[in-house]
Amino acid sequence: MTRQQHQACGWPSHSFADISVRRRLTLAAGAAALLLTPASAQAAGTVAGTDIVNVAQASFDGPSGGPPVTIDSNIVTIKVDELLDVTVVSSDPGDVATSPGLTGQATTYQVTNTGNGSEAFTLSADTAKPGDEFDTTFEQIILDTNGNGVYDPGVDTIYSPGTNDPVLAPDESVTVFILSTIPASAGDADRAEIELSAVAKTGSGTPGDIFAGQGDGGGDAVVGSTGASDEASGFFVIEAAEITLVKSATIIDPFGGTEAVPGAVIRYQLVATTTGTGNLTNLAITDDIPADTTYNAGSITLEGAALTDAPGDADAGAFDGSAIVVALGTVPGGQTRTITFQVTID
Repeated sequence: MTRQQHQACGWPSHSFADISVRRRLTLAAGAAALLLTPASAQAAGTVAGTDIVNVAQASFDGPSGGPPVTIDSNIVTIKVDELLDVTVVSSDPGDVATSPGLTGQATTYQVTNTGNGSEAFTLSADTAKPGDEFDTTFEQIILDTNGNGVYDPGVDTIYSPGTNDPVLAPDESVTVFILSTIPASAGDADRAEIELSAVAKTGSGTPGDIFAGQGDGGGDAVVGSTGASDEASGFFVIEAAEITLVKSATIIDPFGGTEAVPGAVIRYQLVATTTGTGNLTNLAITDDIPADTTYNAGSITLEGAALTDAPGDADAGAFDGSAIVVALGTVPGGQTRTITFQVTID
């Protein structure tokens, strides 16, 4: 139908222009919606600020058997509000083993924006949770700058609330570390709970609460099912080991007796016993040769097996001219090592 035919039917002369403009707006809005929706945004659906555009149509046969006529309604546009949601989970595969007195001990977490808009989150740590065996001293919260999931001192970024709160796109995550000092008083197998919390900066509260006009993209912000805040805990466990060292001596004199006379041989025995759930690293047993005695060359044994006196060779034993040394390496708790050596009374 031409513009003149349209006017002859009594319809307003601007209808065709309006229809053309509306169709162009509908196509443009639809294309914009496709561009604004990233493939990764799965958690909360359509991205905040997206315009949902809808136009109804009426169609009828033209007068006097003319071609069909289609009329568009006015355009109805609804802006998608921002849903505020976040999840926090511990990234540690289990309890983080540590020892009393250590500093810079890290627990690891992942913070994920499960809302549908770009959002900043405020982070906080609680290292004094009730119900555990000990509390750590909080040091810092660290943001994983290089994204490798491992705390790298001097590379990763120190978090300062209100200054560098992480801003996450929908479904985007950031790895966060909490650094703690372990108290010297913590005992073997004791556990400590370390909690990380994340709260949406736009606001949090009861699901359904509305922050008018504060949503990403210009709409409202609506608190989601998480309350726009979440927390998760990681745990330290103390793996400590201790050692007891017991020394004994037996004497064989030149006459077959046990008197400590010149020429008698003293056989020393050292029994090292480790306890606890941890390991003793680079454990070495050293014993000075007593005054007025002479070391009997080649007399060192470990678990009954002879060791050489030469330092730096393949076995664990050595004599340096004044003392014997047996390098035991890393020994876990619950182990016993027995060493013997001999001297002769001058």
